[in-house]
Amino acid sequence: KMAAAGAADAQARFGHSVKGLLTEKVTSCGTDVIALTKQVLKGSRSAELLGQAAKNMVTQEDAILHSEDSLRKMAIITTHLQYQQEAIQKNVEQSSNLQDQLSHLLK
Repeated sequence: KMAAAGAADAQARFGHSVKGLLTEKVTSCGTDVIALTKQVLKGSRSAELLGQAAKNMVTQEDAILHSEDSLRKMAIITTHLQYQQEAIQKNVEQSSNLQDQLSHLLK
């Protein structure tokens, strides 16, 4: 009888031990699944951020190209304005010469 009680006691301890190990393993697996999920979510967020950065870069590139085009046009306009300024200066000089000639003729 005593041997049977000892065997039953050992079996109960073994059962508790196995249950404890299983609980630890389940907890460990749960923790690993949570960590894996966090890592996957972080990876998908990284891909999203990279996509947004690529879109921003394309937008910036378009803005730079537009700015270059505007600068080219402004350079052309500046050249035309310089030609007009030179023409106006020549006209002013000629006007001054004409005034001198007129005043000389009218004397």
